Parts: sequence; structure tokens; C-alpha cells
Amino acid sequence: MSLDPRTPVLVAYGQVNQADNTPEPLEPVALMAAAAREAADPRVLAAVDAIRVVNLLSWRYRDPGLLLGQLIGADNPSTRYTGVGGNVPQTLVNQACLDIIAGRNEVVLIGGAETWKTRKRLKANGIRPDWTKQDESVPVPPGADDAVEMSSPSQDQVGLLLPSHVYPWFEEALRIAAGETQDEHRRRIGALWARFNEVAQTNPHAWSNKAYTAEEITEPGPDNRMISWPYTKLLNSNNMVDQSAVLILTSVEKAEHLQIPRERWVFPWAGTDAHDTYSIAERLDYSRSPAIRIGAGRALELAGLGIDDIDFIDIYSCFPCAVQVAANEIGVPTDDPNRPLTVTGGLTFAGGPWNNYVSHSIATMAERLVAEPGKRGLITANGGYLTKHAFGVYSTEPPADGFRWEDVQDRVDAEPTREAVVGWEGVGTVETWTAPFGRDGNPEKAFVSVRISEEPDSARVFALLDAEGAAAAVRGDIAGAKIRVEADGTATLV
Repeated sequence: MSLDPRTPVLVAYGQVNQADNTPEPLEPVALMAAAAREAADPRVLAAVDAIRVVNLLSWRYRDPGLLLGQLIGADNPSTRYTGVGGNVPQTLVNQACLDIIAGRNEVVLIGGAETWKTRKRLKANGIRPDWTKQDESVPVPPGADDAVEMSSPSQDQVGLLLPSHVYPWFEEALRIAAGETQDEHRRRIGALWARFNEVAQTNPHAWSNKAYTAEEITEPGPDNRMISWPYTKLLNSNNMVDQSAVLILTSVEKAEHLQIPRERWVFPWAGTDAHDTYSIAERLDYSRSPAIRIGAGRALELAGLGIDDIDFIDIYSCFPCAVQVAANEIGVPTDDPNRPLTVTGGLTFAGGPWNNYVSHSIATMAERLVAEPGKRGLITANGGYLTKHAFGVYSTEPPADGFRWEDVQDRVDAEPTREAVVGWEGVGTVETWTAPFGRDGNPEKAFVSVRISEEPDSARVFALLDAEGAAAAVRGDIAGAKIRVEADGTATLV
């Protein structure tokens, strides 16, 4: 098959971890440069004409791409610095492919880095690192202000804002939809996360290769405290890492010109982007995601594949519910020993470097694919509260119809939503809930989603139980229980 010379191809991918207590730890942009050098030789790095950096939290730069370009010897590349979201790396790959096809760029570097563990360690010792500072004269590149407001009056009233509280709220919705007891459910998600841990044990790039049993993952203890019911620390993403990953894409023509070995090439076949309803209060069903169903399905269609044609999958895994919802929508079992739902081990074990995990999953997917030429891989990416999604299909074989991308937002927006009300008073029914725990091991409160009538299309209101009500929720099962809600959002079980 004759290849269009503008066909985009992923030609370089590098990952680095910075060990704990490194005497002279690298700052984020320097760690990114190390990952770039791990990915490609200086000749390729010098050819980079576009640098797109995933938003980072460990240090404030105005234009980290400018600094990275200087460190790797790139000749005056254009730069972009993104907004936040775990979906961003795959979205950047989708955009880079379109730019390469259109001739807007020749060699695109996508990278991110976090040194969160080092930063927290230094802060605990009263040390502010002497890392690079860019003054106000440095222009902020495009993309840095791409923020989307994902809160809502419903969330604001009760304070349901942290992802570590919202995702277990979704988890309880999954349990309730499945008709499971709390013990049955915790055993199941423990087994799911233990399977992810098994993959991390063999991943040389994983932050932790330590083995855990399902019971060790779900059982609270001194090193594994309960964060928000039913999630212990080991059921949360681990952002206490120092990690970087870099991807480099170019055209077939440029890859040949740069003499990049063909056995390193990985072709993006197709991609899609979409988001679910930004306000979680207005989502129809917390156990579902129309954007994942439509986005992943369309990415596979654009690639000319079905899910059974995919050999390797990496589902974004900040929390177990994210994996379960995506698996249900894509149509894959969560317990297939022949096709795990991660190639890295997931954000708990392989590492959760804030917005940049998917750069690592794509890099690891590329390594898996070049090790088994002809296989196909699917990447899913998620940002916000299971909100923003991006998908990519990859293989070492070139796509028959070239790279294809589609924005499927119109189809997602046509899906039904649910009315959310604020200031409602009355007795309703518990739809889902979660209880954040203090460091003393006791629940502090409980966030509750309440249906205000028995009708299937009932509106919902968010409510807040006090510590006593939260303890009752954890001891028993309040799914379907009656609850009295006051206008200020406080509530009591009836």
C-alpha cells in the first residue's frame, strides 16, 4: 500500500521517573527534557517545530514549552500550554495529527511532567525550590486559558467539589445499579484494582511495582486510610510522583527524512473528542457516560474496527468507577485475563501525574505495539468529573484510509439530561451518596443525591448529612432510603 507522505506517525516516546529523595531533583521542565532525550536523539529533537505542554501543577511557568525547546535544542518552535484535564494528552495527539496532515506542523512534541512528590517533600521541610522563574514579559502561549467551569449551584451549596468525593459518589451509583451489597461491591472493586496492580508489577515505567492483594487494597489501615466511602487511599489516583512522558509525532515523509527506524513507528488510526454534561447535577444516570459510549464507538468506526479487533486497551483509571463506566459503555468485560483494561497498571500504581497520565499510557501502548507488530490498541482519556473524554486507536500498521478524527459533541448533546434544583424542601429518595472520612478514621459528613419524586424523570437535589447521618450511611445501606432535605441543603434520614 502506497502511503500518503503526510500520514501522521508517532515516532518517539519516552518516560522517566525521578527517584524519591534525589539529592538534586530536577524541576518539571528539566524532567520533561530528560524524557525527550529518552524518546529521541538530538537530531530529531532539533527538528521539532511545535511543542505542546500538558498543564502542570508542580511549578508555575508562563511558557514551559519555550524553556523545553531551549533545553532540547529545537529551533524556535511554536508553543502551546494547555488547560487542565486528563483527556488533554490524547486530545493533543488528535490535534497534532490534523496539523501534520494539513501541513501546519512538521514535527510535534507533546509532553508533560510533574515533580509533585519532590515539591511536597521540600515544602514539608520549609524549602522553596530555586527553579526557573519566567517574568511577566514572557507571553503566555495559546491554550493556557482553556478552562471550563464544571461546578454548579447544586455542588456549590453542599461543597461537593473534590474529585476524591465525586468519583466515589459515582461508585455508589454503580453498586446500587448492580444491586450489590456493600461487601460484595468492595470485594469486586478490590479484585479489579488487584488486576491493575498485577500489570503495574511488570511495567518498568510504573511508579510502584509493589504487589497488593484485593483485600489489602480495600481494607482500611494506617497506610491505607479511608478517603471517601467506599474508596481507600489505594483506590485513589496517586499524584505523589515525579514523572514525565514525551511523545513526538511527524509525517511519514519527515520520519523517512530523519531516518527514524520503521520498527519504532506507531500510526494513530482514528480519534474522537467529546464531553458529558459539565454539571454533574444534570447528568441523567451516574452509572453511565453517553460521551464515552458515543466517542469510543465512533473512534472504532472511524478506524474500521470493532472492539473485538482491539488487542490492547488502556482505560483511564483515576478511580475504579471510571474504569467500570467506560468498560460498560465500550462493551468490554472488566475481568478478562487475556485482555486487561490497562497497559500501565493505572493511576494508583503506575502513577497519576495529574493531567499527564495519558502521555504515559500512550507511550506504554506504543512500546507494546512495536513489541508485537500488527496488534491494535485503544486509549481512553478522561478529565474532570468523568466529564471530558478523548479516544485514540493505534497500530504499527498504517490505517487503510489515513488518520480520521471527529468531534461527536452534537450527538452527545442530544442525549437526555436531568433537571437539578436548589433550595428545594421536602422528603425525597436517596439516589447515591459518599461519606468523606477524617484522618481519625471516622466519617465526617455524607454528600447525597436525592430524587425529589418517584417518577423516572424526577428532578434531583444535592444534600448534606452530618457526621451522625454519615456514620449511619456507612453502617447500613441508605440507597433508596427516605431523606428530608432543607432549603439550605442540610438533610436528615427519615
